[in-house]
Amino acid sequence: MTRWNRLRGLVDGRLRLPGDTGFRARSTPFNERYRDVTPAAVLSVTGPADVGRAIAWSRDCGVPVVARGGGHGYAGGSVNSGLVLDLSGIDGVHVDPSTALVTVGGGTRMRKLYSALRAHEMTLPLGNSHDVGIGGLVLGGGVSVVSRAAGLTCDALVSTDVVLADGRTLTCSETENSDLFWACRGGGGGNFGVNTSFTFQARPVPATSTCLVLWERPHAIEVLAVMQEVMHRAPNEFSARIGISRSRDGDDVVSVIGQHLGPAHELREMLAPALSVAPATRADIEDRTYWEAADYLHHTTAGGAFAVRTRCTPGPLPEEGLRTIVSALDKWPGSANPDGAGVALFTWGGVINDVPVEETAFPHREALFLISMDTSWRPDESPSVERDNLEWLDALYRNMGEFATDASYLNFSDPDLDDWRTAYHGPNAQRLAQVKRRYDPDRIFSFAQAI
Repeated sequence: MTRWNRLRGLVDGRLRLPGDTGFRARSTPFNERYRDVTPAAVLSVTGPADVGRAIAWSRDCGVPVVARGGGHGYAGGSVNSGLVLDLSGIDGVHVDPSTALVTVGGGTRMRKLYSALRAHEMTLPLGNSHDVGIGGLVLGGGVSVVSRAAGLTCDALVSTDVVLADGRTLTCSETENSDLFWACRGGGGGNFGVNTSFTFQARPVPATSTCLVLWERPHAIEVLAVMQEVMHRAPNEFSARIGISRSRDGDDVVSVIGQHLGPAHELREMLAPALSVAPATRADIEDRTYWEAADYLHHTTAGGAFAVRTRCTPGPLPEEGLRTIVSALDKWPGSANPDGAGVALFTWGGVINDVPVEETAFPHREALFLISMDTSWRPDESPSVERDNLEWLDALYRNMGEFATDASYLNFSDPDLDDWRTAYHGPNAQRLAQVKRRYDPDRIFSFAQAI
């Protein structure tokens, strides 16, 4: 207890130990696959000074430290067995209408950021879940529903403040500490320091339309094949998630969910080939304001435990690859989680791919689709349910290796990746390691897949 009392005396924020009010809310992993990981303490910091003092204390005491922004890390990386720095109190948002520069605290979540941007009719590429934190999103790259036209979240980043392992705070930009700024644009959160502030270049909101189109399982192959070609030819203004999912009741649904920065009549024209190849059970294609679209596309989840594995492909999958996906879902072992299992093709490309691979740490500048494969279960189910679901997912991931690359999206972190350095970071891995050695030579910031 003496060392925790010492930490309390160093900081202005509130320190919580297991059993204290609010401890669980600030230390429960989003993915309940990791619900048994319990920190020794959580410090709700008030600003960069608290972060620096807490890091120095952790170094002196040999206590592992990790920052928690939104807490949405898929692999449970927002908690550890030592000290968690809760950044939720650093969530101020300042919008400068004259420059369209938006400065946000490192613990800001999407709900608050969207609200602030809406008041000024400005936007930037952001996540579609209210509780996603800005830090994890931008540091891992940040692919948004508007990224084909507006780029990644990290492409909009102008500067960031980082508290280093030695307690210093550096401001990083293209002209100041540029190597660390480069690493913060897609190199991953938790690797180089604690980012307490981000400044972005925003832009005016465009007119938009959205689509939600559903088909039954028998039409999966033909719809997926046609939609891949639709997106291969689509203008940058249209982004879509093409997917097939299976629920715990055994029902399969083929879906296209997307947003077009243009009128609905253009969106209907682009979707016409898919609508003509098979009858849709639902076809909601409408004009919406940008903010209505954000609400419409808001992601919800039943929670529980889950696992996600990803691959990338520079072009449409062949029919055999699509059959591999559909056949795998027929064999899903099942669980009690309402989220079930599924495979989604997130359309990338567009202006994402106009940026040279070496310009930012985000390496996947040649992909047309991110192939996301997922499964879920309830944490109170038997260990065999978790085992069967993970084995099913591993088999699907291996089988899709015949049709897609090993490249994986860092923000859909996968603890089961073998060569994760290459999969996440590609040709930028070596340079990221050099930045790590410069700014965190003692590896104070460390976790299973830390650079």
